[in-house]
Amino acid sequence: MNLVKKNAQHQVLDPCLLGRPVHRLPVFAAQLKEDLAQAMRLNLNRRYWGSFQVDSVEFSRLDGTEPRARWLNFAAPAGDIAFSLERKVLLAVLNFRYGRAKSDGALDDTAVKVTATEDRLAVVLGQQLAGTLAGRIEANLPRPDKTEDTPDDGKQHDFHAEPGAQPAAGTWIISVTVSDHDTGGKPPLVGRFSFALDKHLMTSVLHGLSPERDNARRAPQASAPLATRLQVNLKGILVTKEVMLGNLFDMQIGDVIPISMHRADVLLDDSRLFTAAVSEHKGKICLTSFEDVE
Repeated sequence: MNLVKKNAQHQVLDPCLLGRPVHRLPVFAAQLKEDLAQAMRLNLNRRYWGSFQVDSVEFSRLDGTEPRARWLNFAAPAGDIAFSLERKVLLAVLNFRYGRAKSDGALDDTAVKVTATEDRLAVVLGQQLAGTLAGRIEANLPRPDKTEDTPDDGKQHDFHAEPGAQPAAGTWIISVTVSDHDTGGKPPLVGRFSFALDKHLMTSVLHGLSPERDNARRAPQASAPLATRLQVNLKGILVTKEVMLGNLFDMQIGDVIPISMHRADVLLDDSRLFTAAVSEHKGKICLTSFEDVE
């Protein structure tokens, strides 16, 4: 009999993420997917992206074993966005932009020399896409004067591109998969581009995903004593009357049961806590002059 020992794999929790809405990152990813798809459909960008479509947007963290890639760094108002675009996608966009209407799904990017035109196009695309990401982050942040959840197009951000280094392990990245199926009968071209977010921007993303809280309303309540914040249900018994069972069975419509109104009993659940006087105020019966029950 052979016994095989299996090592249980346990997910390691990052203490820096405890209490933060990391589980809602797919919500942001879905929003960003719509924003990127719309940006790539705009007339201004159709000359670049042709028939490309956005297939998926996913969050992940680098573990340090990823292949090295070319990164550009853009300074956003609230942090830095690093951008990397697979070269086969960049060349397909370049070909479409400069006269080639169909993308080549079998394009060999290693056989094509890097040109200054290619580098300039990478900067232009990075500015547009990073602007869309920055607009989505800002749109999600709570602002008192914000009336709609619509990201801007990133034009008001003056992104200056700088050469970027490979992001360190543990950095949050957003991977966007795109595809072009209009390849003239050749296999579809599938590639991706990525964003790497610094700590400030990632904090903004998570802050925008946090449930909205009315701090102005909660602050006075949180600072008040517990006795003034704890709500209980009181029940008032105005009158009780003991009646013989025989008299109860002999009652008919129109009979009157004489009662005398004394102080009412006030109960918490089934415990009698107070007595109170019964009075009338603006047509309503009220209890007043509470006294403790000894």
